[in-house]
Amino acid sequence: MGIYLNPGNEQFAVSVNSELYVDKTDLITYTNSRIGKDRPLICSSRPRRFGKTMAVTMLSAYYSKGCHSENLFAGLKISQNEFFKMHLNKYNVIFLDIQWMYGNALAEMKRNSSVKVVSYIQEQVIDELRMEYPECVQDTDVSLPSVLAKVNAITKEQFIIIIDEWDCLFREDKDNKELQKEYINLLRGLFKGTPSGAFLKLAYITGILPIKKYGTQSALNNFREHTMISPRQMAEYVGFTEAEVKTICKEYDMPFKEMQKWYDGYYFEKIGHVYSPNSVIEAVDSREFGNYWSRTETYESLMTYIAMDFNGLRQLVVDMLGGQRCSIDVESFQNDITTFNSADDVITLLIHMGYMAYDSKTKEVFIPNDEVRSVFLRAIRNDGWEEVIKAISASEALLKATLEMDEKTVAQMIQEVHMQNSASLIYNNEISLSSVITLAYYSACRDYTLIREMPAGNGFADMVFLPKRTSLNPALVVELKWDKTAEGAISQIKRKGYVSALKEYKGNILLVGINYEKKSRKHQCRIEKLEL
Repeated sequence: MGIYLNPGNEQFAVSVNSELYVDKTDLITYTNSRIGKDRPLICSSRPRRFGKTMAVTMLSAYYSKGCHSENLFAGLKISQNEFFKMHLNKYNVIFLDIQWMYGNALAEMKRNSSVKVVSYIQEQVIDELRMEYPECVQDTDVSLPSVLAKVNAITKEQFIIIIDEWDCLFREDKDNKELQKEYINLLRGLFKGTPSGAFLKLAYITGILPIKKYGTQSALNNFREHTMISPRQMAEYVGFTEAEVKTICKEYDMPFKEMQKWYDGYYFEKIGHVYSPNSVIEAVDSREFGNYWSRTETYESLMTYIAMDFNGLRQLVVDMLGGQRCSIDVESFQNDITTFNSADDVITLLIHMGYMAYDSKTKEVFIPNDEVRSVFLRAIRNDGWEEVIKAISASEALLKATLEMDEKTVAQMIQEVHMQNSASLIYNNEISLSSVITLAYYSACRDYTLIREMPAGNGFADMVFLPKRTSLNPALVVELKWDKTAEGAISQIKRKGYVSALKEYKGNILLVGINYEKKSRKHQCRIEKLEL
């Protein structure tokens, strides 16, 4: 048993024996299905806090010859699988935590400037292979792929390679192209073509970024990729499912609706709602709901990206802060943190980092929940976002005035938001007026789902605020007008039967008409309670 070659199961045992453990061992059923198949190469990319390390330590504990894990997996889901023992602790495993190794390499470089990061990684593993296979590995061997090929040629043994934080060097040393090229050459030797096909039984690598579009790294396109945009077979194992969170809340006497409000929001079509595991565990452990995101990711990194000077980026962020979903193109992103050609590329990176959620069916992106939204608020408090912050700060009072049907106050507050943001955001028609309303009603996104241009009756309702499952507030149907009247907006809601779109909704409904007079630069508001 070594650090890198055939490690033990101690780290996974800590997870299993922890107070709160959610059984994700069915993931092994999928990895087992790739053994002996064409392209047994799996890349699972997901944000920090989403259980990447727990997954790789589980796989290592299951496959590694360096431990005996039958008792550890007893009672877990995978133990019920008919092929459970076929692969249990049967393989040579090479386990690499690139972030940990990178840190060690940097420490060595301080003592010896001739040390190279990629060479250091290879040397560490080769040293253990030399101890295990002295007849195969020479003192002069410096290439890990070559050593594995020699071991296989002489002993016919194969290896499972598991890599955690595979993309660390691209994130931590993003401008060092020489280092990245050396690293990719190593990965190419391990995972692409002959002789790697002979010594490789299975590969499972995980990180934050997908891999297939790294320019010269296209040699790695033989991996089966599972991402936050397209998780495919990995969807169930990316985070905690809603059923799992309900079970946790029941077991630990935590209110599910509050857990839902704080940490729900990610969504995969095949399995539904997904929660950040770290946040749920932290909330249960502390018995308190709050933002646990910033403990593992600084908001400065988010500010770096949303402050980029791409046309439309600022407006996208403002719209999503107000609860909107926005359509973007995720295909052009190059899967790195230095190559951006559009606002869509920046937003796509934020999806992979977990700051945004993505609906693959509608191809829309949105801020997932209150926890992540609070990180955005912290990030935009500086650097020219003052007007946005003022609007957000006033939104609580605006929602209160709306629910109290205080038309004069609503009109006045929307006008203030409009004027505050006119310097940075341009509003000149009904469509752009909706951006003002969205921003003004920012706080409503905690209790409502905002649907813009909702098909209803004989047309489309401009904006519908549908109460979330956790809210007791009435629904809001909002119609916007430009140089007309607020009364006319209310009449249109009634005349075109917009409320018919809420026929499944059983609560109260408020009709809200808002008009902007361009000449006087004044706003009008009318609010009626629908008598059902």
